[in-house]
Amino acid sequence: MEMKRVLSIAGTDPTGGAGMQADLKTITAHKMYGMSVITSLVAQNTMGVYGFIDTPADFVGKQIDCVMEDIFPDAVKIGMVSAPAIIEVIVSKLLQYKAKHIVVDPVMVSTSGGKLLSDNAMDALIGKLIPISEMITPNIPEAEILCGSKFAIHNRQDMVRAAEKIAEFYTGYILVKGGHLEDASDDLLYYQGKVIWFTCEKVDNPNTHGTGCTLSSAIACNLAAGLPVEESIRNAKEYITDALKAQLNFGKGRGPLNHCCRM
Repeated sequence: MEMKRVLSIAGTDPTGGAGMQADLKTITAHKMYGMSVITSLVAQNTMGVYGFIDTPADFVGKQIDCVMEDIFPDAVKIGMVSAPAIIEVIVSKLLQYKAKHIVVDPVMVSTSGGKLLSDNAMDALIGKLIPISEMITPNIPEAEILCGSKFAIHNRQDMVRAAEKIAEFYTGYILVKGGHLEDASDDLLYYQGKVIWFTCEKVDNPNTHGTGCTLSSAIACNLAAGLPVEESIRNAKEYITDALKAQLNFGKGRGPLNHCCRM
């Protein structure tokens, strides 16, 4: 059987827990062929983000050309895109090559609290990148930002309200991740008025560095395999649960997951 191919367009993490490194580990753990387009070099670890340097937008475009013209992906995951020019070239290239199964993880702030999106990139993210995706996977803080000022999410009802508000400008699948809620870790899938809840046990593990990157990559892998959206999300959540249950304990802050938990 032919090996499926998944492209990650994202920033880096030199400690390997998040960003591009987490994406490639996740893709490999799903027995698929991972490819990468680097949008930013990020100086970060489990304790924080200490700075980043964006890849020039035209060079991001050249990287995408190299992938698309040679080894066309079955799915595309997009993570950190911090500047409007980078977002615009990604959108242009993905439309040009008719990329499929685009999953956008709207990375705005790292697990440790470091800001990863410039203020002037928000309009491009909302107006250009999100609309071309099949699915977006915001966590609670990201969903609040996408909803606009003074929007707060405290419970499941607020998550539904947030999804409805996002659906005013986006017609694709909206997966609002509930991991930031204290009493549950339920995720909400919202699509054209339909609400589906995904429940799972809340794993007692403070090491959650890179969970968002990993989940979105796992979803992209399942979509690349040809699975339906709901099954793709369910499988990806089970993988995340296993990676957290492995109780890897690296670093001095919020440590990474064990992406090799099933290997």
